[in-house]
Amino acid sequence: MKKQPGILLTLGALLLLVLACGRGATPAAPDLQPGDSTRTLTVDGRERSYVLHVPPGYDPGQPVPVVLVFHGGGGNAESAIRMTGFNAQADESGFLAVYPNGSGKLEEHLLTWNGGRCCGYAQENNVDDVAFVRALLDDLRTVADIDPKRIYATGMSNGGIMSYRLACELADQIAAIGPVAGTQNLDICQPSAPVAVIHFHGTDDQHLPYEGGVGAKSLTGVDYVSVQESLRFWVAQNGCDETASKEAFDDITHTVYGFCDQNTMVELYTISGGGHAWPGGQPGRKTADVPTQSISATQLIWEFFAAHPKP
Repeated sequence: MKKQPGILLTLGALLLLVLACGRGATPAAPDLQPGDSTRTLTVDGRERSYVLHVPPGYDPGQPVPVVLVFHGGGGNAESAIRMTGFNAQADESGFLAVYPNGSGKLEEHLLTWNGGRCCGYAQENNVDDVAFVRALLDDLRTVADIDPKRIYATGMSNGGIMSYRLACELADQIAAIGPVAGTQNLDICQPSAPVAVIHFHGTDDQHLPYEGGVGAKSLTGVDYVSVQESLRFWVAQNGCDETASKEAFDDITHTVYGFCDQNTMVELYTISGGGHAWPGGQPGRKTADVPTQSISATQLIWEFFAAHPKP
């Protein structure tokens, strides 16, 4: 009996499907929906998580920038969302806002980051938060086409300290950082590439002092590096002009170090009389320092990030 061509084609298609299943073919990545969702992964035997915010205009067919927003010590992803207002900025500007959760004795609260010499549970237990961020970015790539030249990190306090650590140890992926009220507290920093830096800090910060040292209200007892020492490192590392330009208005002094390598720059917003707070944002808790409203750190950080992708 002569076999029909249609039957042969059907059998061939079925065979290919069986072979593909046998090889463990990877299913297509799910479509990301606008809004917040929580993703989990395991790193070094620990279950870790992050909140992903997708803007309404997200186009899965276009590479998308990513902003990692690190909460302060004792906080979590939700507190970073409330304090910074980065969701609204992501919706306006079209990037993925990612809020990683630190680690601690409790699963969802009082979380910290291992920024080197600070802080708390993460530092005391030598949690490898750089490995967590690498794994997070790998996980994010399974659901989104993230732009490898536009991955950025920012954070408040211990989260700002963590962003400095990423600049030191993840410079192959991080294009720019935006620390707020957090300095660079690592014994060794050997970045593999220049990283642009925009830093915000109040002169009356009594948790992490502008001039460095142990803050009068410090909960960690850490002898922190000063703002100027942190920036001097990156001015030299990025090959910037050591002569800065300055502009003063209201309670703000804006300092800029330009002519840096690979389109990087180092900028500082000093808040005169400012405390331990996110400029333009919300206090972390009722008893926390009140942030200045003269500037929006969130808006300025994004504008800086957008202007400084990797070459």
